[in-house]
Amino acid sequence: MGIFGVFNRQKKEAANLGGSLLVDIHSHLLPGIDDGAPTMDHTIGMLRKFEELGYQKLILTPHVMSGVYDNTSEIILRKLDEVRKVSQELGLKLTLEASAEYYFDETLFERIRTKDLLPFHGNHILFEFSFRNRPSQVEDIVFGLKSAGYQPVLAHFERYMYFHPSIEVAKSLRERGCYIQVNLNSFTGHYGPDVKNQAIRLLKSGLIDILGSDCHRLQHLELLESSLRETVFHQLLEAKVKNPLFL
Repeated sequence: MGIFGVFNRQKKEAANLGGSLLVDIHSHLLPGIDDGAPTMDHTIGMLRKFEELGYQKLILTPHVMSGVYDNTSEIILRKLDEVRKVSQELGLKLTLEASAEYYFDETLFERIRTKDLLPFHGNHILFEFSFRNRPSQVEDIVFGLKSAGYQPVLAHFERYMYFHPSIEVAKSLRERGCYIQVNLNSFTGHYGPDVKNQAIRLLKSGLIDILGSDCHRLQHLELLESSLRETVFHQLLEAKVKNPLFL
């Protein structure tokens, strides 16, 4: 039973949430190039589960982090071609595209300047902050991306503990044209109660632009599937997210 079936048994408006989940824009499924899927077999296992859950399109976003995951656009697109080929041979129906999750370090401004970026949906760029150190130049990176013609998307805002419990930074970033992406498994408590509470604050305040799986392994999808009957997922039915626009 996929996502649509689970919710149809719970609430008539289930199709609305299904619409929110037709497209995932944040995952680590390309094999062997970051901390996500280590092999093609792991990739295919996750693709099968995404399809079971009712997704139609995945935008795969491996880490790009200087000195750790030195992925280039060429490496990412080559891996995408490999995954597409195997996926099609196995009869999977998912549409697969690729972008990246860019780490906010000293190289990101240079990437913006030289347009050394792999956007999704034309001009969207997913980027992330350090989980440990509160970043400076937050407004500068948003301004830099916007000025270069990109649509900035900040990954998993709820996981940056140094912003808790305030949501003012999220409000400020959105006012400057940055989209806020939140992980679905934050609502399951996977990252801890503080992250879950922050995700709920963002939801209640209407500050979530995009929902993502941030899937690294099959267990992330199994946890999501097992948690769909929780009340907070019914509240997600009312969230006006942009995921369907990327189909």
